[in-house]
Amino acid sequence: MKSIYLDNAATTPMLPEVVEVMRQSMQENFGNPSSTHQFGRKAKASIERVRKEIAKELNVSSSEIIFTAGGTEADNLIIKNAVENLGVKTIITSKIEHHAVLHSIEFLVEKYGVELVYVDVDEFGEVVLDDLEDKLSRIDGKVLVSLMWVNNEVGNLLPLKEVSDVCKRYNALFHSDTVQGIGHYKLDLKATPVDFITASAHKFHGPKGVGFAYFGKGFGIQPMIHGGNQEKGARSSTENVHAILGMGKAFEVAYENLVVDTDYIKGVKKYLLDELRAISSDIQFNGMSSDLDKSTYTVLSVRFPVEDKMMLFNMDLQGIAVSGGSACQSGSNKGSHVLSTFLNEQEAKKTSVRFSFSKYTIKEDLDIVVNFCKNRFLSK
Repeated sequence: MKSIYLDNAATTPMLPEVVEVMRQSMQENFGNPSSTHQFGRKAKASIERVRKEIAKELNVSSSEIIFTAGGTEADNLIIKNAVENLGVKTIITSKIEHHAVLHSIEFLVEKYGVELVYVDVDEFGEVVLDDLEDKLSRIDGKVLVSLMWVNNEVGNLLPLKEVSDVCKRYNALFHSDTVQGIGHYKLDLKATPVDFITASAHKFHGPKGVGFAYFGKGFGIQPMIHGGNQEKGARSSTENVHAILGMGKAFEVAYENLVVDTDYIKGVKKYLLDELRAISSDIQFNGMSSDLDKSTYTVLSVRFPVEDKMMLFNMDLQGIAVSGGSACQSGSNKGSHVLSTFLNEQEAKKTSVRFSFSKYTIKEDLDIVVNFCKNRFLSK
C-alpha cells in the first residue's frame, strides 16, 4: 500500500540537504557556543551566521532574532514578555488563533487580570478590520494585538500590512504568529512593520524543536528560562547548534526556490480543489481556503456534506495522512475551535478534512485521494 502524506501544515519532511548539514555539524561542530576555545568559537560563529541570514531575509537586525525551541515557545516568550515587562494591560486577539497564543493569553488573564478582547471574524473566518479599529479606539492603556498571519487550519491570510497600519494608528503593539507563513512567503519587516513574529523550522522542511522569535528593536526581553544568559539574555540554555544550522539551511533553500515551489504547490492545490468540486457541489470549503489569493497555497480545508466520524481513520488505513484540524490537538475529541467559531452548529458537525501540501506532493497521489473521497461520499 502506498503512503500518501498530505499533512504538511502539521510538519514537513526534512530536506536531504538539511539532514546532511546537521550530520556534519554533529560530527564536526560539537563545541559549546558559550566556550571561549576554538571549538566553542566555531559553534558560536555558525549560529551567528544563521541569525544574520535570517535577519537579512526579513530586513531586520540580527540582534532582533532570538532562537527558541519552536513556535510555541516563541509565542509564549513574546506574549508573556508584553505583559510582564512591557506593561500591556489589554490583549486583542481572535478566537481562531493557535492554542500557543490562546492558552498563553488565558494564563495571563488568570494570573495578572489582563483584559482579553476578541475581535470579530466573519462567516469565512476573516478578521473584521473595522471591528479591530473600533475596539482599539475604545481602549485606554497599553494594548497588544495578536493575530496570526496564516491560519493553520483553514489557511486564511491575514492582511498584515493593513493590520499593522491600524495598530500604528492607535499605538498598539502587534504580534503575529507567522509559523505557517515563514518559509512560504516573503516578509520585509521594514515595509510591513510587525513588532513581534514567530517561526518554526519544521514547517518549512527543517528539523523539529527549533524556531525563532523576532523582537523589534527597543523592546526589552525578560527571559522565561533562567540560567546562563544565552541568546543575549533572552533565553538561557545551551543553543541547539545542529538544529539551528538545519533550520538555517531549510530557510535558505525555501527562499532560494520560493517562486518555483509556490507555483508548483499552488497548482497542486488547484488540482485537488477542482477534482473535489467535480465530485459534488455539496462538498464545501472552510474559510477562504478555496480562494487561491486569500488563502495560503499549502492548505485546503474541505467540508464534506455528511458527518463521517470514521473518515480520517479509514483514510489512515488506506495510507493517506491528513488532519481533521490542528495536529497539535489531534488527541482531542472536542472538534476544531477554529471551525466552531464561524460555522453554525449543523455545519460544524459535518466532517472536515485539512489537506496540506508541499513540493513533494504529486498529482498521482491526489488521484488516489479523490477516488477515496468519491467512493466514501457516494456510499453515504
